[in-house]
Amino acid sequence: MPRRRHRVARSVHPPAGRLPSRPRAARFPLVPVFLPVFLPVFLLAAMPRVGRAQGADSALIPPTATMIPRVDTTLGDERLDSYAWLRDDHRANPAVLAYLEAENRYATAALRRTEGLQRQLFDEMKARTRQTDLSVPLQDGRYLYYSRTVDGQQYPIRCRRKASSPDAPEEILLDENLVAAGHAYARVGVTRVSPDDRLLAFTLDTSGAERYLLVVKEIGTGRFLADTIHRVNTALEWAADSRTLFYGTSDSANRPSAIVRHRLGTPAAADSVVVAEPDVQFTLRLSKSKDRRFLFVTSTSYGASDVRYLAADHPMAAARPLVARRDGVRVAQVDHRGHDFLVLTDDGAPNFRLETLADADPTHALPHDLVVAQDSVLLEGFDVFRDYLVLYERGHARHTIHVVPTARAAPYDVAVSDSISTFMRGANPGYDGTTLRYTYTSFTTPPTVIDVDLPTGRGTVRKVTEVLGDYDASRYRSERTWATAADGAHVPISLVYRAPLVRDGTRPLLLTAYGAYGISTDPTFNPAIVSLLDRGVIVAIAHVRGGQEMGRAWYEQGRLLHKRNTFTDFIDAAEHLVADRYTSADRLAIRGASAGGLLIGAVLNMRPDLFHAAVADVPFVDVINTMSDPSIPLTTEEWLQWGDPRVEPYYSYMKSYSPYDNVDRKKYPALLVTAGLNDPRVGYWEPAKWVARLRASKTDDHLLLLRTNMGAGHGGASGRYDALHEQAIRYAFLLDQLGLSSATMP
Repeated sequence: MPRRRHRVARSVHPPAGRLPSRPRAARFPLVPVFLPVFLPVFLLAAMPRVGRAQGADSALIPPTATMIPRVDTTLGDERLDSYAWLRDDHRANPAVLAYLEAENRYATAALRRTEGLQRQLFDEMKARTRQTDLSVPLQDGRYLYYSRTVDGQQYPIRCRRKASSPDAPEEILLDENLVAAGHAYARVGVTRVSPDDRLLAFTLDTSGAERYLLVVKEIGTGRFLADTIHRVNTALEWAADSRTLFYGTSDSANRPSAIVRHRLGTPAAADSVVVAEPDVQFTLRLSKSKDRRFLFVTSTSYGASDVRYLAADHPMAAARPLVARRDGVRVAQVDHRGHDFLVLTDDGAPNFRLETLADADPTHALPHDLVVAQDSVLLEGFDVFRDYLVLYERGHARHTIHVVPTARAAPYDVAVSDSISTFMRGANPGYDGTTLRYTYTSFTTPPTVIDVDLPTGRGTVRKVTEVLGDYDASRYRSERTWATAADGAHVPISLVYRAPLVRDGTRPLLLTAYGAYGISTDPTFNPAIVSLLDRGVIVAIAHVRGGQEMGRAWYEQGRLLHKRNTFTDFIDAAEHLVADRYTSADRLAIRGASAGGLLIGAVLNMRPDLFHAAVADVPFVDVINTMSDPSIPLTTEEWLQWGDPRVEPYYSYMKSYSPYDNVDRKKYPALLVTAGLNDPRVGYWEPAKWVARLRASKTDDHLLLLRTNMGAGHGGASGRYDALHEQAIRYAFLLDQLGLSSATMP
């Protein structure tokens, strides 16, 4: 998903038993009331103008961002960007911060009439979820690991108990509510228990900027060690000795660029780099084999990969090459079993194949196909056990699990989802085990944890997520319909609605999509959307090109110089839903986030008449400016995803769809746009600039709102209740625009 941002952290060690905190004033400095006196003239001009209209209703006037013209020239082509100043560092430019705050105040005032509905939606969504709950324990070695939530607390508590006794006492690994105390935002990135079960290493982000703090905790005493390392990413693994940690660091553009070795008890300054990746189009991933014998460092881009490895019981050794880098050949996953490395690669196989490399061969030059490629089914991933191989496959908009025993027993399918349900891969850490865990779900089926006995193939339901209140799955229906794209491609659309459905064009419909990076959007249960379904809204997903729902080719047809297929597929899906009388254009709302927000921005420019309202969350909309600047996080990595606009034909092609560059004087639907001030993936300035240009250009009086979370990043609020509040605001906006009252269907 697009974009990131740089943040500097202080290098201090916390006192034992307490995490370090960062002064809030250092993150968001206040603007003194006398400061404008000393501002340069252009900053004073840039301050947003906000006032109240004169009239009976005293309506709040939306903020107006001053235009400060700047001309950018690319390949001889000039583009006027009058809102480039909004990218100025918000910590140094009070005009930027003032503008965002003014937009927030305007959005709050404009949505004040929906505050009762917001509270009702929040209460409904919260009431459907058991507030005090427990996950299904998962055995890993000598312990059963689980998490639990407590009513009124924002974050989970991670726990374990010994597997040898059902009465074993609980040990709290990490109470995320405690580490989040004093922070408006807190997100634990990754946790790793040491092989000797004594220590917990975890990463913590307290700004949303995805610059993490690495912390090591002694589980038995709760004491935090002095081994605290700032500005790491989420790559983290233990060596076999439980004294050596491997972690990832990122460059100034937040690109994961190095894997570093740390010995407990030594200063971070003494840490040594194991692998460094200088090529700005590549990022580093760190993993450990399921049999825990090897550590893997994969350097990957959208066009090539290489893999290095080292033995977990020789942590001071140098990393050795396993798979060499070749243009056009990618490695999606690597593991080890018996005497072989297992490599999932697209070498000669667009839908990927699984090959083995003998670990005794130092050259790894004689790969052997373990699973051959298929023309129409994507081999998405695999899981390895000592006596079983589990394959995760996707094709024809459905998902399957295929089990291959190493003995002569016949392979079999564990779960074949129909077209409007799916499963999520579970954590299966036991290499010697014979149980496979996965979670089944659909639009109407809450997440259902299932353990499969691999020798027999029999599944046991371990937990069905409880939906409280009067939820009754029989009231709802889901279905699959297909739109025909202009080039003849068949685009699947998944729908869910409250029954009965009369297709007369009067039902409101919310259409969503993502369509990028090969990420598939599956039909899953979301208790929040019940509040929409019960008000008569149909909720639909358009599985547009750019994802992998229809195999790897579906992704390839939605990137680089084929990216416009993503947008035209969405428009074709919307027209299909209108033509088939599921809804009508004046009852059709759309929503997308991040790269899905790019989709929303593009289709609003292309067909604003087709949609009544839209929500664009942290939208990637300033495509040319962002992709032209290598200092912006993710830019260099994504030249192979979107193209490099500094060269043709990519510049002209991007300019044809970039939402910010195609805003025009015409009518647009009502629009709610969200942003995160600390967002490292989509800079806050992208949605801010887009809204400013839309406000100055559009010829309608439809509502246009920008809400910036001033203390979060790409994913919005981190606490579960805060996140529900944000969701309630989005839903209230949509329901209000669709003319729906808070009354539910009978």
